[in-house]
Amino acid sequence: MTPNQPPAPKLPISGVKNLIAVGSGKGGVGKTTVSVNLAVGLAALGYKAGLMDADVYGPNVPLMMGINRTPMAFGERIQPLDQYGVKLMSMGFLNPGDKPLVWRGPMLHSVIQQFLRGVDWGDLDYLIIDLPPGTGDVQLSLIQTAPITGAIVVTTPSDVSLEDARKAVFMFHQVRVPILGMVENMSFLNCPHCHERIDVFSHGGGRRTANEMGVHFLAELPLDPQIRIGGDTGKPIVLRKGESEPFLELARNTVARSEEVSKEKGPNIEISD
Repeated sequence: MTPNQPPAPKLPISGVKNLIAVGSGKGGVGKTTVSVNLAVGLAALGYKAGLMDADVYGPNVPLMMGINRTPMAFGERIQPLDQYGVKLMSMGFLNPGDKPLVWRGPMLHSVIQQFLRGVDWGDLDYLIIDLPPGTGDVQLSLIQTAPITGAIVVTTPSDVSLEDARKAVFMFHQVRVPILGMVENMSFLNCPHCHERIDVFSHGGGRRTANEMGVHFLAELPLDPQIRIGGDTGKPIVLRKGESEPFLELARNTVARSEEVSKEKGPNIEISD
């Protein structure tokens, strides 16, 4: 597309009201952990939620959601799997084990479109899309062809992570995707022995950067061993009573920001009959 050409129309995903992209400027910030607990949190709040694992090179959603079956197909439509009330699709279901994918851009574009339009998502209030880290082919393929409601940028409080988070914010701005807000993951540790708060990776950088860049700040998420255990065992921490509130707060704030953004730009996704 040249600068003088209008952007190609972004066709709606049948039945899906809101597409939420969760991205980060770098790996290792807990983006998939945030995506998984956000999707399950939305379902716990009563919304119809789905989770699409677009990180085709490192699909961790099956492990973190505790499910690893092969999806069935009816006609030309793939049926998503269901876990904890969330509809799921991941390359990890289709390419299980340790075998790596060695694909170029056109193949990535094809699989992303298949996940978006070849999966029978049904009626969803929110489809969370877990992007791979960075600003590469998968992000551009998704953004250029799907009507994204808004993006969430995940960072940690460290300066290294924040520098890359800024790049992700600029990327979404450049391609005209509204930013719902920034999430500071691993924000603090509550010591289980002395019960004091420890700022392992510094603290407050996410909120400060969000304010500097004029974007909303959605949540501070703790550095908690139980979050890691939940991911490794396929039991997201948002399911645990007494420890779910930070992720439920993120889910509520995501809903509020999605509604704000939708009002600002008008409806762009319609529910099919």
